Amino acid sequence: MEKNKEIARIFERMADMLEFLGDNPYRINTYRRASEVLSELGEDVEELLRRGKLRQIHGIGESTLEKIKEYLSKGSISAYEDLRKKVPEDLLELLDVPGLGVKTLRLAYDRLKVRNKEDFIKAVRSGKLAFLPGMGEKKVQNILRGLELWEKSKERMSLLQAYELGQSLLKHFEALRELYEGIQLAGSLRRRRETVGDIDLLISAERGSWAKLHLHFVEYPGVKEVVLHGETKSSIVTQEGRQVDLRTVEPEHWGAALQYFTGSKEHNVRIRDIAKAMGLKISEYGVFRADTGERVGGKEEEEVYNLVGMEWIPPELRENTGEIELAMAKKLPRLLELKDIRGDFHMHSNWSDGLHSLEEMVQACYELGYQYMVIGDHSQSSRVAKGLDPSRYREQFKLIERLRAYYEPRGFYILKGCEVDILPDGSLDLPEDLLEEFDFVVASIHSKFNQDNTYRVLKAIESPFVNLIGHPTGKAYGTREGYPLDMEKVLRTAKETGTALELNIHRADLSPENIRRCMEAGVTIAIVTDAHSVKHLSYMELGVGLARRGWAVPELVLNAKDVEGVREFVRKKRELMLGKV
Repeated sequence: MEKNKEIARIFERMADMLEFLGDNPYRINTYRRASEVLSELGEDVEELLRRGKLRQIHGIGESTLEKIKEYLSKGSISAYEDLRKKVPEDLLELLDVPGLGVKTLRLAYDRLKVRNKEDFIKAVRSGKLAFLPGMGEKKVQNILRGLELWEKSKERMSLLQAYELGQSLLKHFEALRELYEGIQLAGSLRRRRETVGDIDLLISAERGSWAKLHLHFVEYPGVKEVVLHGETKSSIVTQEGRQVDLRTVEPEHWGAALQYFTGSKEHNVRIRDIAKAMGLKISEYGVFRADTGERVGGKEEEEVYNLVGMEWIPPELRENTGEIELAMAKKLPRLLELKDIRGDFHMHSNWSDGLHSLEEMVQACYELGYQYMVIGDHSQSSRVAKGLDPSRYREQFKLIERLRAYYEPRGFYILKGCEVDILPDGSLDLPEDLLEEFDFVVASIHSKFNQDNTYRVLKAIESPFVNLIGHPTGKAYGTREGYPLDMEKVLRTAKETGTALELNIHRADLSPENIRRCMEAGVTIAIVTDAHSVKHLSYMELGVGLARRGWAVPELVLNAKDVEGVREFVRKKRELMLGKV
């Protein structure tokens, strides 16, 4: 799927370049749409072209189709190469900076003669940018904050980016499946940290297979640079600038190596200290008696923990934040698992800003084995997302009823939902009589992120018809740090009213720390993909990992309820809140 990503990147950059040059907005949007479609394709673009299916995909027109063919046959697109001669491509990399748009870059290009990233950053930090028309001190300060976030985000990947790279690597090794016994992504990715530095890949195999495995690794299609090529360890840097390390171990060392390379450092140091006090020594090769050097275990990861008097500790908890004491007492909680998930509460179709039709999203959820799904297209204030007004929602209801007639006899339930905007005064973007018609309502803030939004969130929680607060803190990795929020008040009010808080996988909001606070306070959370395409629905596995990192138990995760449990959750809040009036 590397070609999909590369062509999508080229189309996105062409759109940026054309916008910089002041080209036709329709043409610009055509390239952006094609880029989005290619990024979300679940199949290889070359295979789709070969089967004659590519021209049938909405968003791929004749012009973009010809350019895709050109890339697949020549490895480049001439129109893109022509644009690169006219536009400072290095400067356009700054479009990834939160709060910085093409107009500002063009203004600095024309007035301050900036020609690259360094020139622009100097202009911002020296104060020159503030004197340009339409700028000012406040806007420059926002750009400076955006630059800081951007620089920070380049150091580490989001969990979602790391996950997709990891899955691509695992797929790459399927061709050599007969050569190894075990394969696992380790490190902070296995622990499901919100951000990941380098990717650690661990393989157990007989020593005679190691050379072939490492050769295959350095031939990964996305390699930009081979840093190290050995037979026990190899390192590559991908085209995106991310380092991946491969280590091979013999099967008898598998468990100890997996425990060691999963971490965290603080967790491992504590485990080794406990082992030392018991006369044992733990390394990546196994568990040994300190006095004799006799190896007593380490083939399985469970052995490492059992030999120091603990039950196995889930990777997501390994941060030395209380998990070790509970493991020694055999009192670790039964964490949420992927098999507990019955449905998804927040997704979008092409009725608003989603890529796929409502019918396609429904079928995809059905094929995932869910019992139910909530469609949650945006409300009318989200104009950029083609938000629905009341009349369009009621049109969508008609389609949902038709789909229900097909799916409900098959045991699958489509719940009418929406993502309603919480407006600046805390009111909701849809009238109450319409909100009452929905089976499930998500309420989210999409504006004024620089202010304390506690009042807005609390007012939405107190609505009888709001069941879930979307991405509650406003955090989005690499884009936004989140707005000021009194989390104690939010937790208390959510508990009192029977309102759930959302764990949004794309944004990693709620954070694991806040999930743990929810668990301690008895507040229900709901894991959502916030899917804007069929592909995004598969990220639920990541959401479960993030929830587990926050010590989430099934009893306090809405997705673990069956459809009747969800309806009861909605009914209880309405009765409670309407009874107060």
